Amino acid sequence: MILVLAAALSASLPASACPTVLTAEAQACRAIVASKSGEFAKAAQAFESAAELSPAGDPARDRALAAAGNMWIAAGQAGKAALALDKALAGGGLRAEQHGLALLDRARAAESQNDLKTARSKVSEAAKTIAEDPYLWFFSAALAIREDDIPTAKAAINRALAMAPDSPEILFEAGHVAQAAGEEAAARDYWQKTMTADPNGASGKAARAALAMTAAPLTVTNAVAIRPDGDGEGGKPE
Repeated sequence: MILVLAAALSASLPASACPTVLTAEAQACRAIVASKSGEFAKAAQAFESAAELSPAGDPARDRALAAAGNMWIAAGQAGKAALALDKALAGGGLRAEQHGLALLDRARAAESQNDLKTARSKVSEAAKTIAEDPYLWFFSAALAIREDDIPTAKAAINRALAMAPDSPEILFEAGHVAQAAGEEAAARDYWQKTMTADPNGASGKAARAALAMTAAPLTVTNAVAIRPDGDGEGGKPE
């Protein structure tokens, strides 16, 4: 989820070479190239530069800031992510799904800073526009575990499962929720399904480890630090 700005620019700008001029478009191009190379901090800085170079009042400014926040999360710098996302959300240029995704990223940043109250508030607000995104409910479930709110965790993970029943990441988290609820058999069943769905991937390996040490499952923070697609950019689970 580099939001609409990056999605649009990635289709229209070269992937390997960017203009040498200092413009918003050129900086956005550099941000996209950096993100594709896994240089997330560099991408965030370039998106912030693109925002600074955009005219005041231009919605592109807020989209660039939201993309910067997303990249700061991927870079593991939640504080910088929160600042960029707060600016983006305050600007008024984000609409509908863009706004909801930025709110969800803001919730992710807050969770990383152990500000669970803000994280929950942003999740609730995001649900008004992106309730059909299974990752919203995946994250809500993981957050609820940290809040020690098992009923909310179960309700949220069930919504995620209804939308993406074959997602290894969601199946893994369903096991985590079941274990937190004291439902050991269900937890093991979800983790077995995770390994079947993703035998050689990160989720399958995590499920295998969880089954091997059921009394000490993986932490929620590890599960919610990235979006389920594992690239830090927040695509929906498959």
